[in-house]
Amino acid sequence: MAGLGMRKSRNFINRIISSSQIHQSLGVLEHIHSASSHRTHLSKFPTKIPTWGGPAALSSSRRFESTEAEKQAECMTDIGDDNQMLDFPGGRIAFTSSMRFIPESPEERIRCYRVIDEEGRPLMDSGLTKISEEVAVKMYTGMVTLQVLDTVFYEAQRQGRISFYVTTIGEEAINIASAAALTMDDLVFPQYREPGVLLWRGFTLQEFANQCFGNKADYGKGRQMPIHYGSNKLNYFTVSSTIATQLPPAVGAAYSLKMDKQDACAVTYFGDGGSSEVEILQTAHTIAI
Repeated sequence: MAGLGMRKSRNFINRIISSSQIHQSLGVLEHIHSASSHRTHLSKFPTKIPTWGGPAALSSSRRFESTEAEKQAECMTDIGDDNQMLDFPGGRIAFTSSMRFIPESPEERIRCYRVIDEEGRPLMDSGLTKISEEVAVKMYTGMVTLQVLDTVFYEAQRQGRISFYVTTIGEEAINIASAAALTMDDLVFPQYREPGVLLWRGFTLQEFANQCFGNKADYGKGRQMPIHYGSNKLNYFTVSSTIATQLPPAVGAAYSLKMDKQDACAVTYFGDGGSSEVEILQTAHTIAI
């Protein structure tokens, strides 16, 4: 049975690697970027999938720090955020490209933070991080790979091949971008929609399949539900089914790193459900202390 499970997981990995969606997406990447005169041209994008290396190949030696991007008139725009409003449940709110978006007056609503306009052009007064072409391609590849991974395993769950699966549709950029900003020393306390962070850190497609199928190569030895990934080597704490239970440990880990004067941080993720649980209040209280 263990051997059968390994063969099944390898078959699914072959489907992901050979997926035409990955090849087609990377093949048109250069065309997408060169089609608009408002975007910086990135030449010679690869038509083959870049090889996912180990953590050292995927993670920078330091975090990407927010720096002021060069003011390029041809690709930046100044539209005046104060004059634009966003229709939001409960009323209209203004935009801002400054990280100081919490109002001083209780009468003013919290603004919507953004660094690009509706056309995807960087705003003049926004602080942007400039990354290399190599990193940009890896980030794009990671997002496409994540979509294919979701498609294959979601279909497997609907066919009854695995018992449970939750996709990351719409959260690919959050996964990959946040992971790219971290170092391997930073601790990640995920919910169940952050496999892209693990992918960026070097978790292989075969390791994803091992966990979802619960075969003999699964690090949890089949004791966890599918998508409850974890990796001690990659500083990625195991996903918990219970909503928001990752929040208090994340704060505790961050405090420990601070006490030990470590050059690292703890990162956690949560959604609407987590924000409605008591753990969010406990976490905020601990941070305030």
